[in-house]
Amino acid sequence: MPNSTLIDIPPQQQVQMLSQLRRARYGYLLALHILLLCASGQSPSHIAQFLFCSRSSVYRAINAYRSGSLPFDFDQSGLLAPPSRSTTLLPWLKRSLSALLKAPPSAYGFCRTRWSCAALAIQLKINRGIEVSAETVRRWLGEMGYVWKRAKLAAKDDDPQRVEKLARIRSIIEQLTPKQLLLFVDELDIALLAKVGYQWMKRGEQEQVMTPGTNQKNYLAGALDIATGKMLYCVWVRKSAGLFVDLLNLIDQTYPPSKQEQIYVVADNYKIHKAKVVERWLGAHPRFEIVYLPTYCPKANPIERVFGDVHDKCTRNHKRKRLRDLIGDVRRHFRENGPWKYKMGEIYYEEEVTAAVKKIAADEQLKAA
Repeated sequence: MPNSTLIDIPPQQQVQMLSQLRRARYGYLLALHILLLCASGQSPSHIAQFLFCSRSSVYRAINAYRSGSLPFDFDQSGLLAPPSRSTTLLPWLKRSLSALLKAPPSAYGFCRTRWSCAALAIQLKINRGIEVSAETVRRWLGEMGYVWKRAKLAAKDDDPQRVEKLARIRSIIEQLTPKQLLLFVDELDIALLAKVGYQWMKRGEQEQVMTPGTNQKNYLAGALDIATGKMLYCVWVRKSAGLFVDLLNLIDQTYPPSKQEQIYVVADNYKIHKAKVVERWLGAHPRFEIVYLPTYCPKANPIERVFGDVHDKCTRNHKRKRLRDLIGDVRRHFRENGPWKYKMGEIYYEEEVTAAVKKIAADEQLKAA
């Protein structure tokens, strides 16, 4: 029957099928279809309708054939030669692109630090002799799973006592009694000059974040209870040892000796945590002990995630004109969006750290015996 070959395909599936078809035959394969249909006497409109392409694609293929600029040619024996360039992501093209992306552009003579699609297209022409546009390279990178996004800063994390320090912190956490407490502390800069970040905008428009006439800053010191997610904090106009001592006093008042007989404060190696005024304060409060993190290892401090949340919800792209209003937003955030029950990072469960924790436990058992 004439209608026996009709298939009812949902429109959404048709769109997906058409996308895959165009991707598979992109470039010279589509041109071959167009030229053969032209040779059979079909009109451009009929060809475009039949091949699910535009009339401009038909005319472009015809003009390229007449000018001899198509990516395929006939050899001396009259046989169709392989294409001299390809606009499909073949395996060897994927390997070439991957190799380029692993090295900086400067290794290939470019005066730049990051690869652009145009630079990759130029280098592919030099290395492989293929000539493609920057947009084609952009499509290839998308097919390979690459996206254009910001890099992130990474600390050196090269403390020679890194494993021992991480193991001690984890050992304390695992052996905490109801009368003991461990807090992660750190400081955060809160500036009137907004941190600029991504947000939804209309295409072709860009949101403006005004800069203040004079930038102003306050500094926040925070302490995170990893067990409950409770956050204590205080704000100062300077990032000094006095700010840290204020935080210690706040901890002392919030957790009196009747509730917590011993308090471990985990801090980084910033100088205000080792100041003489801090040492004198610790001497007057023997139930407090500062445990230091490895140097250049912010990922070992879960309070960094709390501070990242502060930037995302309060300081990024903010429109506040007065610093006190911005500080008020931060205070409201801590009041309404907690607690922050973050788990310990994977860095504390690396094989070397786990082995060191077991060694600490074994040594304590020997001392007890």
